[in-house]
Amino acid sequence: MSNHEGKYNIKAVSKMLGIQAGTLRAWERRYNMIAPVRNESGHRLYTDEHIKILKWLISKVNNGFSISQAVNLLETNQVLLDDNVGIVDGEEPIDRSLNLMDELLQALLQFDENKAHDLLNEAFSLYSVEKVVIDILGTLLVKIGDKWETGKITSAHEHFASSFLRSRIGMILHTLPIAGFLPKVIAVCGPDESHELGLLIFTLFLRRKGFEVIYLGGSIAEGDIDIVLKEVKPDFLFLSCTLVKNVKKTLDLIDHLSEEFHQLKIGIGGKAFSKVTAPILEPYIRYLVGDDKPQWERWLKERLEINDKEKTHRHLHGQKNF
Repeated sequence: MSNHEGKYNIKAVSKMLGIQAGTLRAWERRYNMIAPVRNESGHRLYTDEHIKILKWLISKVNNGFSISQAVNLLETNQVLLDDNVGIVDGEEPIDRSLNLMDELLQALLQFDENKAHDLLNEAFSLYSVEKVVIDILGTLLVKIGDKWETGKITSAHEHFASSFLRSRIGMILHTLPIAGFLPKVIAVCGPDESHELGLLIFTLFLRRKGFEVIYLGGSIAEGDIDIVLKEVKPDFLFLSCTLVKNVKKTLDLIDHLSEEFHQLKIGIGGKAFSKVTAPILEPYIRYLVGDDKPQWERWLKERLEINDKEKTHRHLHGQKNF
């Protein structure tokens, strides 16, 4: 039987590892560090890989770490789990997800959809959704984009890989719950932009937090965004720009929208902004959300605090959002 096939029920795992079943369920629900498969009756089944991960986490907790610290260490320090507890003293840490990413890249470039699905399923069984989508697929996306821009792969390769990843990420988006108390968000690519996967990954980051995100994808006709904003009245708008030639149009759109919708919080991202000179970007620094999850977290936290203060002020003075 494969190491990636579920064969231990939660009672067996609880006895094997000396952890209460209720604690194990709580860890999975809160931290999503593993995703047990379900049998036909809906019961959890754990794989050998899951057991290795749990052993490693428990060893860290027993050595004084909180479970949140241990999970964070697992995902950010890129550890190699051995058959007993975890990383062997003196060995260089290796991120197993790097191998999965490289294999997934090769499968996509060989148009091998079945293998790509299997590899992605394996990744989701080992890591949290954020780890897979943001770290693995986000990095994979950059590699594919660079290969396409430098002529190392054809547009057919790029389209196939993009279509596959868009489909898998989209399936996850529709399963995530929405927290009604959080601000409403619109996500759309900037003018003339069709490369939407980076924006899709950021949208999943927001949806995992409970935001209601209206995802529009590729760029829409000029003037249509004004109509959508007036109809939806969101608190946040996120724009993505991948190609340098579209930066000016995106920044011009920000100028227009920030003047037209004073309370709207606008965020921009995409690799095009890393290729633009500092003087051009300087007036728009406050809009840049960053390139990774920690930067996204900081930007969002700051804007949410500003948004809450402004809403309180408007409520006290009887003002409307738009």
